[in-house]
Amino acid sequence: MISPALAGNVWFVGHIAIRRADRGDLPELVRALGQEHYFLDRLNSQAIGHGVLLVAWQDATPVGDVYLWLAAAEERELRAHLPDVPLITHLEVVEGRRNRRVGTRLIRHAERYLWLAGFKQVALGVALDNEAARRLYARLGYAEWPHGQLATTEVLFHADGTRELRPELCRIMTRRLDLD
Repeated sequence: MISPALAGNVWFVGHIAIRRADRGDLPELVRALGQEHYFLDRLNSQAIGHGVLLVAWQDATPVGDVYLWLAAAEERELRAHLPDVPLITHLEVVEGRRNRRVGTRLIRHAERYLWLAGFKQVALGVALDNEAARRLYARLGYAEWPHGQLATTEVLFHADGTRELRPELCRIMTRRLDLD
């Protein structure tokens, strides 16, 4: 569970402010990033302590987000090999802000947030066809775990609010949180 003291933290890097989202942010998130049902789901999960939605803002407009999955991993293999390790999921940056370090800043803030909450390690999954993301995470100090690729579940939210679960083969990458 994340300490209430961490809930209000805002991290400023240049013209970007990164903070935990709240329900009042939903209209702006949907306007900038779409995915209304996804954001509603993440905000509901955050409200019960299962995760944290971090959003990067520039001039009062969302330019990216990342979700920290704090609940038990859905995949048996992750629970077995990485018990109680949070997952970084759904990193995205709006089209006009990609390749400008917004994603890197979101990841670094997510790591700091988790470290301050007492976590010592973090993990994430990268789809096999997403070489750009794999390179980013490797550059940030993530290494592929020694247990091979893993079939994870991709959740797609349809316009009517229904969810579709699709298998997605991923590389699992981990990083020790040593932000001393």
